[in-house]
Amino acid sequence: MKRTVIQLLYNAAKKYPTVAYLNEKVEKNWVGKTYPEVISYAQKLALGLQSLGLKYQDKVALISEGRTNWVIAEFGALMARTVVVPLSIKLLPEEIAFRINHSKSAAIFVSSNVLEKVCSAWELFDNKNIYLIYLDTNTDFFAKMCEKYKIHLGNKFVQYHELIENATVILTQKPTKIDETISQIEENDIVTISYTSGTTGNPKGIMLSHLNYYANSSDAVKHFKLAEEQRTLLILPLDHSFAHTVGIYSSLSVGLKLHFVDSRGSAMAALKNIPINLKEVNPHFILTVPALTGNFMAKMIEGVAQKGGFVEKLFHSGIEAGTIINGDGFRRANFVTKLKYYPTYKLADKLIFSKLRLIFGDSLQYCVGGGALLDIKQQHFYAALGIPIYQGYGLSEATPIISSNTPSCHKMGTSGTVLETLVCKILDDQGREMPVGKKGEIVIKGLNVMQGYFQNTKATEETVRGEWLHTGDLGYYDADGFLVVTGREKALLISQDGEKYSPEGIEEAIANCSQVVHQAMLYNDHSKYTTAVISLNRAMVTHLIEKNQIRDSRDLLNLIKDELHLFKKSVEYKDQFPEKWIPNVFVVVAEPFTEQNLMINSTLKMVRYKITEAYRKEIDFLYTTQGNNIANEHNIAVLNSIFDF
Repeated sequence: MKRTVIQLLYNAAKKYPTVAYLNEKVEKNWVGKTYPEVISYAQKLALGLQSLGLKYQDKVALISEGRTNWVIAEFGALMARTVVVPLSIKLLPEEIAFRINHSKSAAIFVSSNVLEKVCSAWELFDNKNIYLIYLDTNTDFFAKMCEKYKIHLGNKFVQYHELIENATVILTQKPTKIDETISQIEENDIVTISYTSGTTGNPKGIMLSHLNYYANSSDAVKHFKLAEEQRTLLILPLDHSFAHTVGIYSSLSVGLKLHFVDSRGSAMAALKNIPINLKEVNPHFILTVPALTGNFMAKMIEGVAQKGGFVEKLFHSGIEAGTIINGDGFRRANFVTKLKYYPTYKLADKLIFSKLRLIFGDSLQYCVGGGALLDIKQQHFYAALGIPIYQGYGLSEATPIISSNTPSCHKMGTSGTVLETLVCKILDDQGREMPVGKKGEIVIKGLNVMQGYFQNTKATEETVRGEWLHTGDLGYYDADGFLVVTGREKALLISQDGEKYSPEGIEEAIANCSQVVHQAMLYNDHSKYTTAVISLNRAMVTHLIEKNQIRDSRDLLNLIKDELHLFKKSVEYKDQFPEKWIPNVFVVVAEPFTEQNLMINSTLKMVRYKITEAYRKEIDFLYTTQGNNIANEHNIAVLNSIFDF
């Protein structure tokens, strides 16, 4: 038997013929499609894509909110032996264009929610003959967008439902070769090219095969001991590697019932509908990100605070008691301690926690956190509430799951245990394996390791050496065998909601355009905003102080900030970078990053974790009320010491 995701789909249809695999809101009701129905639709769509002339290894992009048609489109594309390029609805038009051009996509599936964004990127497409396959039926809106952006598609405009309808007619008239095409699918055929930010600032296309997905999705099911035919509400977008693997593919092994958050009308509608859909779906587990669970936590605390008095006091006492009883999850409190705190916890659970849990329905057993590191406060809070969140670790190059805490084995503050079929080592800079408790780079070997970066042999060779994937992340094994990740993807910024972005492009733009800023390391580790650690070109600063007759460090700081953002006015960089990743707050350091202070390596690249470690106190200060101002006490003191103000 071939280890492909298509084989997983056929196995699921045979084992769970009546289970509604894909479910979405239509009018006021949830409408589902069974596994056999998904196969039928996907086969027809595959035939439709072939009728357009798409062939083996052609690239088909997908940009849409999570929905039934996305999954069917993906399986249809795979049955036609084409390659899927999943795209985020959060991408800027120029970012969409880069991915379409780099992948040489021959077609793009698009929903009405992101149609205008795609249309606005159209003039940047290298291939104007690309097929635009519309996932919705409101053609008047489609025509309006094409007219607005002066797009003339002709026969390159295709409606999703018409592709399927036309294929239905063809199938009734004569036999087709679609079954033959499906039988030719091989384990090493590429399923997706998923773009992520690279070390140079340009996105890299991660090539993942059928075997990669087959192995990682199957391992995830075994690791979590998932029960059959459970319900989940898929909150994360389908281009998110975690949702992609667990949502679309792990479901096939145990007959999961996926429900997509209602996003009709706009992508923002999903945020409003999450609480409503949670109660309607009543999921057994959900995949989530810290920003979402953090928002729920804040609202629950706020709601209890409004009650005040006894209720508020009991709530906080109950959380504290539950936290003490649970310990770190791996080691819970001893019998005497449990006896002491149990009455308080039990009373809080009966009067308050049990009611708060109903926000998520009455069947939720746990959540799994992905995309960003989960604050320990959230872990303690939800464990005490009775809905634990299990933190995992992974990256897209690993399809993506490497390790995770689970209901049967967990320890708060860690990223859990490594999947059974993977080999995971911690190596130092010389490639030597580190002992327990010692930090180094996380490297893995397994069937989930990517095939490489699309059209980027150099980056592939740097990341995959032999059979080993070098993650670029720092971590260590603790004494209990749990993986602790200390430096999450050191070359990437990670926002509060788990979104990632490569900082090198912005850093290079700053260095290229500013006379004053010598070096800049951008920083964002699951925070609300991006900051920077900067060193100065002292000679140029001295020159500008004299030229502009600057007599105050505050005036100099304003000049430095203007220089930091000077790249925005450059033709090369204008509107290239999203504002959320551009720092408005920075810390000035007295000495530059050098090889001597170990902040620059032999290839003259910044050693980010060294810089972060050296200036941890200053960076943390930037996220305080006092520090969130360039004219803060630290910056003034540094400038006064350097330039004798």
